[in-house]
Amino acid sequence: MEIKKVGVIGCGLMGSGIAQVSAAAGYETKVCEVAQELVDKGLAGIDKSLSKFVEKGKLSSDEKSNILGRLQGTTNLEDLADCDLIIEAIIENKNTKAEAYAKLDRLCSSNTIFASNTSSLSITELLSAVSPERQKRFVGLHFFNPVPLMKLVEAVRTILTSDEAFEAVASFGKTIGKSVIRTSDRSGFIVNRLLVPYLLDAIRALEEGVGSIQDIDAGMVLGCGHPMGPFTLLDFVGLDTTYYISEIMFNEFREKRFAAPPLLKRMVLAGLNGRKSGCGFYDYSDPKNPVPMKLV
Repeated sequence: MEIKKVGVIGCGLMGSGIAQVSAAAGYETKVCEVAQELVDKGLAGIDKSLSKFVEKGKLSSDEKSNILGRLQGTTNLEDLADCDLIIEAIIENKNTKAEAYAKLDRLCSSNTIFASNTSSLSITELLSAVSPERQKRFVGLHFFNPVPLMKLVEAVRTILTSDEAFEAVASFGKTIGKSVIRTSDRSGFIVNRLLVPYLLDAIRALEEGVGSIQDIDAGMVLGCGHPMGPFTLLDFVGLDTTYYISEIMFNEFREKRFAAPPLLKRMVLAGLNGRKSGCGFYDYSDPKNPVPMKLV
C-alpha cells in the first residue's frame, strides 16, 4: 500500500501539527474542519510554526513555501476521497468520530487506510463504524504534542488490522521523521499506560502529605532526571484531559492505579485545568513565574 496523498480530519492543535509534518515530508496533504474559520486558524498556526523554523535556520523560505503549497484546507469530507491515508484528529467523542468514519467509508477507495490519533479510546470500538473490509485497514496513529517537535508516534494494531496496512502506516511514520513504536489496542497504549498512573500517584502523594507541589516536582526533576515534574506536566497536558483519560482506562482495567484521585476530580469541576485555564496546580497569572496553588 503506497501512501502518496494524506488526509487529516481536524485542524486543531494536533490535526494541524500532523498536517504540517506530513506536508513537510513531501506528501500532498488535505486537512478538513467543520468551518472555514477553523481551517483558516489551523493553517495560520502552521504558517506561524514554519516561520519559527525559518527564523532558527532549520528551514529556508523556499522550503516553507513548498510545504504550504502541498497543504489544502477544506470543510468538505468529500475532498479527502482520493487520499491513501486519512488520519482523524478530532474531539475525543466516539459518536462524532464514528459519523466521520462512516461517511468516509462510503467515499473512499477500498485501499484507503483509516487511522485515529485518539490517546485513549479503543481502536477496535472505533472501527465498528466502517465496513468489514475497511476494518482490515483501520489502525491507531497516536502522535504527541507538539507534533512538529515530538519525535514519537505510537502505531496501534487491532486484532483485525492486516499486516500490509500496519506496515504501511509504520513506514509512513518513519518517512515523516518519527520514531515509531508498535503496540496493541489496549487503553492507554504504551505511553499513557505508564504515564497516567505516575501522574495520578503524584496527586495522591500530594493528598497524603508526602510532599508539596514544588518538592514533588523538584524530586522527579532532580532525582530522576525528568525534564519537568508531574504537576508541571499535568498543567501542560490539561487536568481535564488527564481526568478523561483516567476514567476511560479505569473503566477498561478496573484497577486502582487508573482511578482519578478525589483532588483531580474537584479541580476539574472547579475549572482548574492547568495552563489553558490559567490555574491548575500552579497559578499562571505571571506565566514566567508560576506560583504553586494551595490545594490541600
